Amino acid sequence: MDSSLIAPCGMNCALCAGYLALKNDLKNKGVKMISCLGCRPRNKKCGFLKKQCPKLSKGELTFCFECPSFPCSRLRTIDQRYRTRYRMSMIENLKSIKENRLEKFIADQKEKWKCPNCGEILSCHNGLCFKCDLEELRNRKQKYRWNEAEDSKHKPALT
Repeated sequence: MDSSLIAPCGMNCALCAGYLALKNDLKNKGVKMISCLGCRPRNKKCGFLKKQCPKLSKGELTFCFECPSFPCSRLRTIDQRYRTRYRMSMIENLKSIKENRLEKFIADQKEKWKCPNCGEILSCHNGLCFKCDLEELRNRKQKYRWNEAEDSKHKPALT
Protein backbone atom coordinates (compact mmCIF):
# COMPACT_ATOMS: atom_id res chain seq x y z
CA MET A 1 0.00 0.00 0.00
CA ASP A 2 1.51 3.25 -1.15
CA SER A 3 1.00 6.69 0.45
CA SER A 4 0.19 8.14 -3.00
CA LEU A 5 -2.98 6.03 -2.92
CA ILE A 6 -4.46 7.99 -0.01
CA ALA A 7 -6.67 10.67 -1.58
CA PRO A 8 -7.12 14.14 -0.04
CA CYS A 9 -10.68 13.21 1.00
CA GLY A 10 -9.44 10.23 3.02
CA MET A 11 -10.36 7.56 0.47
CA ASN A 12 -7.78 4.81 0.51
CA CYS A 13 -7.59 4.12 -3.22
CA ALA A 14 -5.72 0.86 -2.51
CA LEU A 15 -9.08 -0.51 -1.26
CA CYS A 16 -11.05 0.74 -4.26
CA ALA A 17 -12.54 -1.88 -6.56
CA GLY A 18 -11.36 0.14 -9.57
CA TYR A 19 -7.76 0.21 -8.38
CA LEU A 20 -7.81 -3.47 -7.40
CA ALA A 21 -9.32 -4.40 -10.79
CA LEU A 22 -6.40 -2.68 -12.52
CA LYS A 23 -3.76 -4.04 -10.13
CA ASN A 24 -5.05 -7.60 -10.51
CA ASP A 25 -5.63 -7.30 -14.29
CA LEU A 26 -9.26 -8.40 -14.00
CA LYS A 27 -10.03 -7.30 -17.55
CA ASN A 28 -7.85 -10.15 -18.85
CA LYS A 29 -9.36 -12.58 -16.34
CA GLY A 30 -12.93 -12.31 -17.57
CA VAL A 31 -14.22 -9.75 -15.06
CA LYS A 32 -15.75 -6.55 -16.45
CA MET A 33 -15.04 -3.73 -14.02
CA ILE A 34 -13.94 -0.13 -14.31
CA SER A 35 -10.24 0.24 -13.57
CA CYS A 36 -8.42 3.20 -12.05
CA LEU A 37 -4.90 4.20 -10.96
CA GLY A 38 -6.19 6.17 -7.96
CA CYS A 39 -6.88 9.87 -7.49
CA ARG A 40 -3.38 11.19 -6.84
CA PRO A 41 -1.61 9.05 -9.47
CA ARG A 42 -4.13 10.34 -12.06
CA ASN A 43 -3.53 13.89 -10.77
CA LYS A 44 -7.23 14.15 -9.93
CA LYS A 45 -6.43 15.51 -6.47
CA CYS A 46 -9.78 14.05 -5.36
CA GLY A 47 -12.28 12.39 -7.65
CA PHE A 48 -15.09 13.06 -5.17
CA LEU A 49 -14.55 16.65 -4.09
CA LYS A 50 -12.19 18.47 -6.45
CA LYS A 51 -14.90 20.14 -8.54
CA GLN A 52 -16.76 21.39 -5.46
CA CYS A 53 -13.68 22.51 -3.53
CA PRO A 54 -11.60 25.47 -4.71
CA LYS A 55 -8.80 24.63 -2.26
CA LEU A 56 -8.44 21.10 -3.66
CA SER A 57 -8.75 22.18 -7.29
CA LYS A 58 -5.96 24.74 -6.76
CA GLY A 59 -3.81 22.19 -4.95
CA GLU A 60 -3.78 24.20 -1.70
CA LEU A 61 -4.42 21.13 0.49
CA THR A 62 -2.73 17.77 0.82
CA PHE A 63 -5.60 16.39 2.93
CA CYS A 64 -9.05 17.79 3.71
CA PHE A 65 -8.29 17.92 7.45
CA GLU A 66 -5.97 20.88 6.70
CA CYS A 67 -9.01 22.97 5.76
CA PRO A 68 -10.73 25.18 8.37
CA SER A 69 -14.09 23.85 7.06
CA PHE A 70 -13.19 20.20 7.78
CA PRO A 71 -15.37 18.25 7.55
CA CYS A 72 -17.36 20.15 4.94
CA SER A 73 -20.92 19.17 4.02
CA ARG A 74 -19.85 17.45 0.78
CA LEU A 75 -17.30 15.30 2.63
CA ARG A 76 -19.89 14.46 5.30
CA THR A 77 -22.34 13.35 2.59
CA ILE A 78 -19.79 11.08 0.90
CA ASP A 79 -18.62 9.78 4.26
CA GLN A 80 -22.17 8.82 5.23
CA ARG A 81 -22.60 6.90 1.98
CA TYR A 82 -19.30 5.07 2.47
CA ARG A 83 -20.09 4.26 6.11
CA THR A 84 -23.46 2.82 5.11
CA ARG A 85 -22.51 0.97 1.94
CA TYR A 86 -18.81 0.19 2.23
CA ARG A 87 -17.88 -0.06 5.92
CA MET A 88 -15.31 2.69 5.85
CA SER A 89 -15.22 6.34 6.84
CA MET A 90 -13.21 8.94 5.01
CA ILE A 91 -13.56 11.34 7.93
CA GLU A 92 -12.28 8.71 10.38
CA ASN A 93 -9.43 7.95 7.97
CA LEU A 94 -8.49 11.64 7.89
CA LYS A 95 -8.66 11.93 11.67
CA SER A 96 -6.41 8.89 11.98
CA ILE A 97 -3.89 10.34 9.52
CA LYS A 98 -3.89 13.67 11.36
CA GLU A 99 -3.53 12.10 14.83
CA ASN A 100 -1.25 9.15 14.05
CA ARG A 101 0.58 10.11 10.84
CA LEU A 102 0.20 8.62 7.40
CA GLU A 103 2.64 5.73 7.96
CA LYS A 104 0.68 4.37 10.94
CA PHE A 105 -2.61 4.81 9.09
CA ILE A 106 -1.29 2.76 6.16
CA ALA A 107 0.02 0.02 8.47
CA ASP A 108 -3.37 -0.13 10.23
CA GLN A 109 -5.22 -0.27 6.90
CA LYS A 110 -3.04 -3.13 5.65
CA GLU A 111 -3.97 -5.14 8.72
CA LYS A 112 -7.65 -4.18 8.80
CA TRP A 113 -8.31 -4.93 5.13
CA LYS A 114 -6.06 -8.01 4.78
CA CYS A 115 -7.54 -11.12 3.19
CA PRO A 116 -7.50 -13.88 5.81
CA ASN A 117 -6.64 -16.44 3.12
CA CYS A 118 -3.81 -14.90 1.09
CA GLY A 119 -2.90 -11.61 2.79
CA GLU A 120 -3.81 -9.42 -0.20
CA ILE A 121 -6.00 -6.33 0.22
CA LEU A 122 -9.81 -6.63 0.32
CA SER A 123 -11.94 -4.16 -1.58
CA CYS A 124 -13.93 -1.74 0.56
CA HIS A 125 -16.58 -1.70 -2.17
CA ASN A 126 -17.51 -5.37 -1.90
CA GLY A 127 -15.37 -7.01 0.80
CA LEU A 128 -13.82 -9.38 -1.71
CA CYS A 129 -10.24 -10.38 -2.34
CA PHE A 130 -9.56 -9.92 -6.04
CA LYS A 131 -7.26 -12.97 -5.95
CA CYS A 132 -9.18 -15.47 -3.80
CA ASP A 133 -12.69 -14.42 -4.83
CA LEU A 134 -12.10 -14.12 -8.58
CA GLU A 135 -14.84 -16.62 -9.45
CA GLU A 136 -17.37 -14.78 -7.30
CA LEU A 137 -16.41 -11.50 -8.97
CA ARG A 138 -17.02 -13.09 -12.37
CA ASN A 139 -20.49 -14.29 -11.32
CA ARG A 140 -21.65 -11.40 -9.17
CA LYS A 141 -24.09 -8.96 -10.75
CA GLN A 142 -23.50 -6.18 -8.22
CA LYS A 143 -19.73 -5.97 -8.14
CA TYR A 144 -19.70 -2.79 -6.03
CA ARG A 145 -21.89 -3.95 -3.16
CA TRP A 146 -21.33 -6.07 -0.10
CA ASN A 147 -23.39 -9.24 -0.09
CA GLU A 148 -24.30 -9.52 3.59
CA ALA A 149 -25.21 -13.20 3.40
CA GLU A 150 -22.02 -14.29 1.67
CA ASP A 151 -19.43 -11.76 2.79
CA SER A 152 -19.39 -12.56 6.49
CA LYS A 153 -15.97 -14.19 5.96
CA HIS A 154 -14.43 -10.76 5.26
CA LYS A 155 -15.84 -8.24 7.72
CA PRO A 156 -13.59 -5.33 8.60
CA ALA A 157 -15.21 -3.43 11.43
CA LEU A 158 -16.01 0.22 10.91
CA THR A 159 -13.85 2.14 13.35
